[in-house]
Amino acid sequence: MTRRASAARRKSPRTTPRVGVFGLLGSGNSGNEGSMETILAYLRDAHPDAVVDAMCGGWERVRANHGIDAIPLFWYERHDQQRSAVTAGVLKAAGKAIDVLRTASWVRKHDVVIVPGAGVLEATLPTRPWGFPFEMFLLSASGKLFATKVALVSVGANLINKRATRWLSNSTARLAFYRSYRDSGSRDAMQQRGLDTSGDHVFPDLVFGIPTPPYNPGDVQTVGIGVMAYYGGNDDRLRADQIHVDYVEKIIRFTRWLIDNGYKLRLFGGDSKFDEAVVQQILNDLRTYRPDVGPERVVAEPVSSIADLMSEMSMAGTVIATRYHNVISALKLCKPTISLGYSEKFVTLMTDMGLAEFCQFAYSIDVDQLIQQFTEMQSRREQLQRTMIERNAANARGLDEQFALLSDLLFPPAESSSASVEPEPARGSVG
Repeated sequence: MTRRASAARRKSPRTTPRVGVFGLLGSGNSGNEGSMETILAYLRDAHPDAVVDAMCGGWERVRANHGIDAIPLFWYERHDQQRSAVTAGVLKAAGKAIDVLRTASWVRKHDVVIVPGAGVLEATLPTRPWGFPFEMFLLSASGKLFATKVALVSVGANLINKRATRWLSNSTARLAFYRSYRDSGSRDAMQQRGLDTSGDHVFPDLVFGIPTPPYNPGDVQTVGIGVMAYYGGNDDRLRADQIHVDYVEKIIRFTRWLIDNGYKLRLFGGDSKFDEAVVQQILNDLRTYRPDVGPERVVAEPVSSIADLMSEMSMAGTVIATRYHNVISALKLCKPTISLGYSEKFVTLMTDMGLAEFCQFAYSIDVDQLIQQFTEMQSRREQLQRTMIERNAANARGLDEQFALLSDLLFPPAESSSASVEPEPARGSVG
């Protein structure tokens, strides 16, 4: 940390710090939204003088929902509406060159840029190297060039087989001023990828910092089912469609069993852009399978925010979920939870929260085993909830520790200097 801190002092301090927030934010993914909300709340509480803006995916939504200025992550996003496929391809290609200049210009205006959580150093889901991994590389390279402190805060990482994606991701991490991971597996993966992680930290996922609604045990007979438009990982492109079909078929088998055994269901996704089609597919199947079941037995409300997600979950007694931050949200609400995740990070999370035996992988769901896990969980509800209460308290302490560290590293007291740079006109502030 000392080496990075000394390098960053080349930038003259400003009396009003300019802070950027960067990532696939505002795009309908509830986990990304929750991570951003936690960081904005930290900045608002600990550094109310900071002037904050964003470079992100859903820039219009971020402006509307958070009252801060925002610009698109990709240049072509403002220019590809209602274009032909050929024109859109040309715009995307041109946009890569333009984005180099756009990103560098945006980063240069800031003292600090924070990447709030998410799996930005992962390839557990399909990703192309010249998409978001390239943008992350531009961010860190620009930060290094202009002495802007780029902080990767409680991010996820894994081993990456695709060479170009791995190089971009490794370079992003090496050039960053600060790195912390949301679990020990992520830090271990980066070490295996050749990075020196001796100065890096492990802190809880930022979604654990979202304010928790008052505890509601929910209805024991109501089960929350969090589904995902799941097509396998970055190495599964050739069989992605079959992976998706298998996943949905097994979820349908389990939901039918629940209905046949008298349970009520609440179906939800975690990304409003992708998951709603899967929710509707399962809902339609249940209506066909059991037309005698009333609408109060199977509910599917749209979820567009982390608040919506937690509201839906609070009414359930038990949650079964696939998206990572759906699982975290259920655990944060102290709901007995079964993880149907897609990587080892789910196993680490569930182990840390005291529910290691309630895991399966989305690509190999065993429905009979899932029924057994669900049945056992019902008999151990009170014990599991006590454990989750304890672990959630520890996670809250961990995030407080990280925020104190961030304040020390990213926002040291301004040094008096006749060469201090005057702050640029504000484009927005937190809150």
